[in-house]
Amino acid sequence: MAGAKHIAGENRTPRIPESIMTPLLSWSLRYVTCHAGDILAARAELDRLEATRNRLIAAGEGLDPAVRRLRQRERLLDYVASLRQHGRGIPIWTTAHNGATRTDPQTGAVTPPINYHLIHLHAGINAQAEPAMHLGLATGAPDLIAAAIAELGTEIGGMDTPISADPDTGLPWRTRFDAKVLPLEEVMLQSAAYIVCAFLSGMRDSEIQAMRQGCLSITKAEDGTILRHRIKSTAYKGKRGGGEETEWVTIAPVAEAIDVLERLSARAGQARGTTTLWPVLTLRANTKTHVSAEIVRQLNRFRDHLNDQFGSAQAPVIPAGPDGRPWRLTTRQFRRTIAWHIANRPFGTIAGMIQYKHASVAAFEGYAGSSRSGFRGEIEAQRALGQIDDILVYFDERQSGARLGGPAANRVGVVLDTAAHELAPLPAMIADRPRLRTMLGSLARTLHVGPLADCFFDPATALCLNRSSEPGASGPMISMCEPVRCPNACIAERHRPAWQRGADEARLLLREKRLPEPQRVTLQAEVARIQRVLEQIAPGTATPHNGMAGEEEEAGLRVTD
Repeated sequence: MAGAKHIAGENRTPRIPESIMTPLLSWSLRYVTCHAGDILAARAELDRLEATRNRLIAAGEGLDPAVRRLRQRERLLDYVASLRQHGRGIPIWTTAHNGATRTDPQTGAVTPPINYHLIHLHAGINAQAEPAMHLGLATGAPDLIAAAIAELGTEIGGMDTPISADPDTGLPWRTRFDAKVLPLEEVMLQSAAYIVCAFLSGMRDSEIQAMRQGCLSITKAEDGTILRHRIKSTAYKGKRGGGEETEWVTIAPVAEAIDVLERLSARAGQARGTTTLWPVLTLRANTKTHVSAEIVRQLNRFRDHLNDQFGSAQAPVIPAGPDGRPWRLTTRQFRRTIAWHIANRPFGTIAGMIQYKHASVAAFEGYAGSSRSGFRGEIEAQRALGQIDDILVYFDERQSGARLGGPAANRVGVVLDTAAHELAPLPAMIADRPRLRTMLGSLARTLHVGPLADCFFDPATALCLNRSSEPGASGPMISMCEPVRCPNACIAERHRPAWQRGADEARLLLREKRLPEPQRVTLQAEVARIQRVLEQIAPGTATPHNGMAGEEEEAGLRVTD
């Protein structure tokens, strides 16, 4: 009746804190780009060993058991000779499974037990099918193995696949694989690939898990340059029961993660007769085909795995959440988090050198940017929420005595002070936040965050629009901002580092004795302009940095207002 527009409720899905998302994505990318090759190579090696073992067992069928045992001992001796030749030890398991351990007869150290599984693969034995053939039995070869350990020592894992170097330390990123730790690392790789796909594509969980073999296509230019990475999958939200096949445009890291998933899932997919990229990787009987909701457990297991393998109690790889407990990851959090970051930090860095802008362009270009996807609307909603959060920061800093600079400082300051006066918060008491958000909503809608100044956009007075060739622009042209002249510009304390860097760089150039006089005058004026800006933010703090004051005075470069 009052004509108020309906505003959908705020998304209650929590954003993953940046302190958690940054290392989580960084390690996920590391698994996909650095560790995946080792994991896939180890699986190929294990498959070859099992195929060779099966062939040896088939060749020995019908032979006398004593003859078979003799051949097994001969193959064991050949295996030990190969270890000796390459300077390696008898394999032991990576961890003490089921609490079983061994005590080293020479050092007395307690270690995981001997990896008889790997030894049996080389000797051509299936101890599960024929327990009597176990080499650890008295009728097996415990004497040969004990002698080999005394000579060669032991080696954790024992598989031949070499381990690549960690990009940070230059050391192997883990010990050699064995048949128990390899399936774990495969699941961790699947989880890492999910995080890369979910966070960098903006796709929903149902859309990600609908991806199948061959879903990735690449568009190239005539010279072979890659123009687009496209994902074909199925969208379900708002669609009929069977969903609707659609395409997404994505970025290179997601394409690399999909390539890894295609190789990782091939074995399980072939065994189960499915082409999904998300099969349950273990081939045990009575397990479901698709990972589905189990991915949530895997994601949190991946978080714990990173902390256990690469961190410590004092310095975890993935820090705890705000409540001091491990942050519980869910599939919905990734889309919400990337939408917020694209809306509020379009030029920020995600991980390494990947930019939010790159993800934003890709997400908007394909289906994810269309009205059917809802992703554009979700980003706009996050941008509106981000504007409210930013204006509340302005309010809180103003209440704490912070000063504003720039032509719009007085206008913004009056609105903030009026809100504070109407709310009349007591000292050391936070104002009524919901009411404050409502009071400052109009001001927040005009706020656009910038690197040198924030713009409280008013198209009637915006200088950037006078210089723009785009008629009818609905927002500011941040790249054409004139922060010391435009009536919409407001400079806050958080802009100080950028202005100070500009002053330091100008002073550095002024130290050049061969600098032409016109350039010297221009740089002096620039330093004076920056000092006036810094004085507006915090009087008395606009002093030369990096110990340059004395040198400038000696060179006759003293700058005043």
